[in-house]
Amino acid sequence: MNNLIKASSTLLRRSAKKQVRYHHPSPFDPQTTKGWAAALKEAELPTTVHDAEVKRGLEIGLPGASSIEDKTIPTFSRGELPHFAGINTFMKAPYVENIHDVGNYDATVVGVPFDGGCTYRSGTRFGPQGIRRISALYTPYNYERGIDLREQMTLCDAGDVFTIPANLEKSFDQISNAIAHVASTGTFPIILGGDHSIGFPTVRGLASVTSKRIGIIHVDRHADIQEKDLDERMHTTPYFHATNLPNVRPENLVQIGIGGWQVPRAAVPNMVERNTNIFTMDDVEVMGIEKVAEMALERAWDGCDAVYLSYDIDSIEAAFVPGTGWPEPGGLLPREALKLVGLVAAEGLCGMEVVEVSPPYDHADITSLMALRIVVEALGSMVAHGTMGKAKDIFDKPFVPF
Repeated sequence: MNNLIKASSTLLRRSAKKQVRYHHPSPFDPQTTKGWAAALKEAELPTTVHDAEVKRGLEIGLPGASSIEDKTIPTFSRGELPHFAGINTFMKAPYVENIHDVGNYDATVVGVPFDGGCTYRSGTRFGPQGIRRISALYTPYNYERGIDLREQMTLCDAGDVFTIPANLEKSFDQISNAIAHVASTGTFPIILGGDHSIGFPTVRGLASVTSKRIGIIHVDRHADIQEKDLDERMHTTPYFHATNLPNVRPENLVQIGIGGWQVPRAAVPNMVERNTNIFTMDDVEVMGIEKVAEMALERAWDGCDAVYLSYDIDSIEAAFVPGTGWPEPGGLLPREALKLVGLVAAEGLCGMEVVEVSPPYDHADITSLMALRIVVEALGSMVAHGTMGKAKDIFDKPFVPF
């Protein structure tokens, strides 16, 4: 009996040595992990623009000192590096001082430093400045998507709209004037706010240079669709007025993330009367980001030729974005927000804005950083899906100054 037990034990040990476990697939198989697939995809990306930038930096910034071993480093900082040096344009994109030249680029960043429509905590006039400052931290390459914005599109920074601090309506006219011109050139407008009152003049600017219909996907914790607030068109009112435009129908307004204790009752009758589309955070939780994005795109694109994305940073859980005028707990988590933006932008956009970033209330630039990420996530999604510039042909009317 003892010999039988010993023999069985030996057999089991030998079998254990030969056993292969298949419940952990190889992490080096591109079909198994997205991480390894992304690593392999990098080799397919060109370095043409990067190489030209390095060459130009050496020409205009002087070759580095003789003790510098890396001969791509100039004496004066030019281009992307170091991240802490240089002039703060958006992601160190070229500054286009002559606004007539923005049509030479696929996309143009426009700052709108205006918080005259803010009803509580002002400070969003510093939003464009804050987003640009932290944008120096980013490179144009995204590992997961396997894209390089510098190599696959062109981007410029046109600076800021000259807003009038004490006058809402004059500032609105300035904003509409700016966005109408930028869109009419065929470049993709990226607007950095500013409070959400700018949502009306930005859409008005776009709508003025097209005969086509525009849908809006608006991500926010607040409805922003009452007619007036404190007897003015404030940051709680943009989508009442935007959906009064002839080619922007309320049925194509989709609002995602609405809820909490800061949605004024004055907005609700307008939602019902205008038959807009509202998804609360409960809807997002129950249906999931993918389904909400699918339904939002269906409604926003219904009968439309293009869609505009308006992203209010306070749609994100307040713990992650303290630097905003109306923080509201219970919003989207950052990964949910980025997933939503990527899905929406994949279909192509005619423009986008990120609003309500208030650096005076921010901590360690984390709100500005999140706003930056929203923008590059949209750009990256359009580049990855081949939809960058998809909507530029809708701008078929000449620019007429406001």
